[in-house]
Amino acid sequence: MATDRSRWLALYVLCTGMLMIVLDVTIVNVALPSIQDDLHFSQNNLTWVVNAYLIAFGGLLLLAGRIGDLIGQRRIFMIGLTVFTVASAACAAAQNQATLIIARFVQGAGGALTSAVILAMIVTMFPEPREQAKALGVYGFVASAGGSIGLLAGGALTSAINWHWIFIVNLPIGVITGALALRVVDRCPGFGSGRADIPGAVVLTGGLMLGIYAIVEVERYGWASLHTIGLGAVSVALVAGFVVRQARIAEPLMPLRLFRSRNVSGANIVQPLLLAAMFGMFFMGALYLQGVLHYDAFGVGLAFLPTTIVMGAMSLRFAEPLAARFGPRNLLIASLVIIGVGLLLFIRTPTHANYWTDLLPPFLLVGLGVGACFPALMGLAMSGATPSDAGLASGLVNTTAELGGAIGLAVMNTFATSRTAHLRRPGTSEAAALNGGYHLAYGIGTALLVVAVVVAVTVLRTVTAPAESLVDADESADESAVR
Repeated sequence: MATDRSRWLALYVLCTGMLMIVLDVTIVNVALPSIQDDLHFSQNNLTWVVNAYLIAFGGLLLLAGRIGDLIGQRRIFMIGLTVFTVASAACAAAQNQATLIIARFVQGAGGALTSAVILAMIVTMFPEPREQAKALGVYGFVASAGGSIGLLAGGALTSAINWHWIFIVNLPIGVITGALALRVVDRCPGFGSGRADIPGAVVLTGGLMLGIYAIVEVERYGWASLHTIGLGAVSVALVAGFVVRQARIAEPLMPLRLFRSRNVSGANIVQPLLLAAMFGMFFMGALYLQGVLHYDAFGVGLAFLPTTIVMGAMSLRFAEPLAARFGPRNLLIASLVIIGVGLLLFIRTPTHANYWTDLLPPFLLVGLGVGACFPALMGLAMSGATPSDAGLASGLVNTTAELGGAIGLAVMNTFATSRTAHLRRPGTSEAAALNGGYHLAYGIGTALLVVAVVVAVTVLRTVTAPAESLVDADESADESAVR
């Protein structure tokens, strides 16, 4: 019984580390105006407070997960947590632009090391399907609801004290989480043997970082610019070269056998589509509340609070029994449809909206769908991982989420801005022009969810076997289909 309690305590410690990282992104976004005023950032340079973090974070996730497999996942978690906490202190102490941007890049690297292995440790600690579903529900709630919690925390800290405190709060959380992790999270030995594929690691990291850099700079250069197309082409070429190399060498950094599972491959297609829609909804929704309805930062956080509450109830209490009753594939499909309906309702939000009738219903639907689908999606995405590949699978899940969110947000923001500019004409209010752009973004998000449903229906398989044998089950199913 003590062992069971220690596993759940270890889960809560790991999820606290994840929550700190998820909160950081949203809190910083809320504090950007204060940072700009205090450190005299130009509008273009201000974006690097966010972009420096995203490039390091997204570029290192896959590599960090694989290194965790090779040298031990708890070790990578502790290294990442230490780097993130120290970098947070440097961010809090920053008195000029260069120091803050460099510290944010290092903070992103620490965040990648920390978060890349958490999912792997959870599925290893909870191999029994029902317990694993409950544990993934906790993780899914933290990963999906942390953003809206960050809106509240960021608004409160920035308004009540100053922007330095959004980083200072990470220090006690990081130290306490690290101390508890050393006590309650079991040391997991790595599975490494022989030499690591250093050239492959350099190619992969460079390709991912270039790709994310090209995406985050789209707003400045445009999709059709030589800058975006050139860097995007180089990024794709590097990642493709990495994959070719992994298929040919004896000791690959990323064994390609993981992708033989239809559920793993399908879930990692569905996830970026879902995250693209969700990032767009939360980002555009926050802009709509502030720019059209004139909510302040704290009011935006309160407006999203029902979404967080429903999300938590579904993730922590109802997702696991629903997945056991209907299967994770069917639950995922139904949840995607519910989220899509919520986004459709956002398309009709007026410029003078009533919160209770115009906003609360779609907020509740989105919370319901996200809370139900994330544990099922995480389980499917990790279903083909062996103990030696769990970190890689965890890093892959986080990477596809990061890339999907970044690309989706860039696409929606570009189209929304273009639509708003087109609607600005005599007789049209600024609020109506902005709202028209946001409506187009919600429409794009809904279309992405339709594609996600199609992929889920056609690619994913009903899970009837324990997680450890799903690769074999998928391969047997594929062979039967061929026969």
